[in-house]
Amino acid sequence: MQETREQQVQNRFLHFLQEFRTINPSTGQSFYYYHEEARIMRDNDRTTLNLDFTHVTQTEGYQDLSIIMQTDFYQFEPSFRRAIQEFMFIQHQDVEDQQKLYFLAVFNLAATEKIRDLKANKIGKLSSFIGTVTRTYEVRPELLSAQFTCQMCDRIIDNVEQQFKFTEPKKCPNTKCDNKSRWTINLNKSQFTDFQKVRVQEDSKDIPAGSMPRSIDVILHNEKCDAAKPGDKCTFNGYLTVIPDVFSLGKPGLKCSMTTQNQGNNQRGQTQDGITGLKQLGVKDLCYKFVFIACSVETNNNRFNLQKQQIDDKEYTESLSDQDAKRGQQFDDYEKQEILEMKKQPDLFKNLANSIAPAVQGYEDIKKGILLMLMGGVNKTTKEGVHIRGDINVCIVGDPSTAKSQFLKFTCNLLPRSVYTSGKASSAAGLTASVHRDIENGEFCIEAGALMLADNGICCIDEFDKMDSKDQVAIHEAMEQQTISIAKAGIQATLNARTSILAAANPIFGRYDRSKTLKFNVNMTQPIMSRFDLFFIITDACRPFVDEQIATHIVRLHSQQEGAIEPRFSQDQLRKYIRYARTFKPILTYESAQYLKEAYIRLRENDQTSQRTSYRITVRQLESLIRLSEALARVQCDDFIKVSYVQEAEKLLGQSILQVDETPKFIDDLEEQQPIQTRAMGIIEEELQQKERERRRQGQKIQLAQDEYLDIVRALTSFMIQKEREMQEEITEAKGVKWEDLAEWYITNKLDQIEHEEEVHQYERLVGAVIRQMINKEKILVVVQDHEDCNLRELALHPNVPR
Repeated sequence: MQETREQQVQNRFLHFLQEFRTINPSTGQSFYYYHEEARIMRDNDRTTLNLDFTHVTQTEGYQDLSIIMQTDFYQFEPSFRRAIQEFMFIQHQDVEDQQKLYFLAVFNLAATEKIRDLKANKIGKLSSFIGTVTRTYEVRPELLSAQFTCQMCDRIIDNVEQQFKFTEPKKCPNTKCDNKSRWTINLNKSQFTDFQKVRVQEDSKDIPAGSMPRSIDVILHNEKCDAAKPGDKCTFNGYLTVIPDVFSLGKPGLKCSMTTQNQGNNQRGQTQDGITGLKQLGVKDLCYKFVFIACSVETNNNRFNLQKQQIDDKEYTESLSDQDAKRGQQFDDYEKQEILEMKKQPDLFKNLANSIAPAVQGYEDIKKGILLMLMGGVNKTTKEGVHIRGDINVCIVGDPSTAKSQFLKFTCNLLPRSVYTSGKASSAAGLTASVHRDIENGEFCIEAGALMLADNGICCIDEFDKMDSKDQVAIHEAMEQQTISIAKAGIQATLNARTSILAAANPIFGRYDRSKTLKFNVNMTQPIMSRFDLFFIITDACRPFVDEQIATHIVRLHSQQEGAIEPRFSQDQLRKYIRYARTFKPILTYESAQYLKEAYIRLRENDQTSQRTSYRITVRQLESLIRLSEALARVQCDDFIKVSYVQEAEKLLGQSILQVDETPKFIDDLEEQQPIQTRAMGIIEEELQQKERERRRQGQKIQLAQDEYLDIVRALTSFMIQKEREMQEEITEAKGVKWEDLAEWYITNKLDQIEHEEEVHQYERLVGAVIRQMINKEKILVVVQDHEDCNLRELALHPNVPR
């Protein structure tokens, strides 16, 4: 008897499963790959065989099988499943294997389609596409094949396959029975499997300009149910098919009537039965729709393609050796070697921060804050089940055209799981979650909002200040407890929203008013402000030195394009390092814990005495200090939180939250002697001069805006770096730059702003005070050649100043 086409394909696939061999990377020996897969399926009580499609395409002699699977997968899928059933029976000789339903999950396809490309020419073919899950439905039972009993003659009909709806036999096979509609289904003899429908939307980068995002329903079966959650960016492998659109079929046809002029007994204008339904009018109803039957789902669950790190008390207190073992399993030797080389480089924190948004010039503090947000703190759960947030929230407030959106866009593109949205165009339901009624069965389901879609990722919200106050209130719970609670339409649920929020906002009046504190400059409520760990203020002040650097960078960027940007680390290296650093769970040492308590007490005392803080200091700021310290420890790949990390965290918190209004800078207008002098000085003479300096200091202070002071420091530092390079190229006896040459260079650059001779003396006094501040307080300059006349002293950059 000649084999049918289906039997040939079944035997061919069975032969492949039995004969395919590959090399074991750990032992270097070949083994039967799918024999081992069958054993794992048996041990784990699985009924789905995972098939790597590259095994079929790259194995000689099976090119015909590869073509059949790509072009006619829907037609021959039952043959593949029967082959798996026979293969499992051959491997284990268990009669139960002949009665089980087995499924095939194909993954690792060569080409990936877009949702827009899934059209009629792809029906029934093996294909793959990437999308974001926006809605999931509950898992239901699906009837695959049924057994029916005729109610008239009791004849049993087996294996009645279901065709996308409840399908009964057309007619009783008994020739003496005319039954066509009276059947009883035998549930215990029928075959059911789990069934779930999910809604998948295409990526924003795949949407053409001016188009709406496309969505498609994906059907998951058996063990693949619940494999995709709302917000997951998944790769679905399977085939496209069409099913009847039940909702369209259930719509009543549009009835129309004709008014005719009748003769005879009928009165003029009497209404008669007219044409009913669109079909008779020549319009065809669209009663079919596309669905994608997925045989496998590959999920990217979190920020850096790691498994979800749901850290509880047990994981948090695990030994360091266990953490190292897990780290070794997630990274190969080449990746670890590359990461360790990055870690050994000097100024690691600064280089990593400067690799954030390299197209943006400056803003080093903001880049450091975003880097710490990417690193994150350690999530914890108390014994009582209370979740303690480890994610860091950052808000950037600034004048227009200060690159706020550039930071958000870069962060969104850096991570595989991130959502970008605008506050003005977002509602409370769009940010959290909404309840919808399913148009097919009338049941309610939950559709994820932006914060749920960004679970275990980052949600970037632009124009945060444009949100309505009621919409801002809706995200209170998500920002602190990292959950979203819903009680609507009979649905009571608590959903996860474990995400960091990176927000950008504009001041109320367009420009930031320095005479007012932060809470009077932004349209945010106090509870929302307290939930941000870091605030960064960007002002568009006129600073010639900074403006020149920005202009040079932008012109070079437009002229050289990609060649103008040379970050220390590429985006791939940045992802790898952050991914590696997030495996660390740093622990507080006794010294750092004591310093944390002291820092919190200082913050509270300053809050009581100062009116310049942005808002009240609460326990949330203490938790922010801990999270920032943990993130800084992760930057250095350290298992313990050192005091230096806490000090850096306190500095960042002070710069962002406590001093956003930038109080004036006071510097001394007198010459202070260095603690160690080159000339001898008696003890009595030193004490007398110290008292004299203290007396004079009380009346001689220069008040200078913080930005102006920093501009002068940056300008003088840049000039010193330039002179240092020139002296290295030329052979000279000079050890440094004379004080008077440094001051004269700065004053010369300010001649266009000087109108009177008195202003020259004011600039001389100002520059002298700043230079003394850079020597004595900032430790940016050092005296390499001392002289009684300060103008003849030779200065050089401190060795710790980055070049």
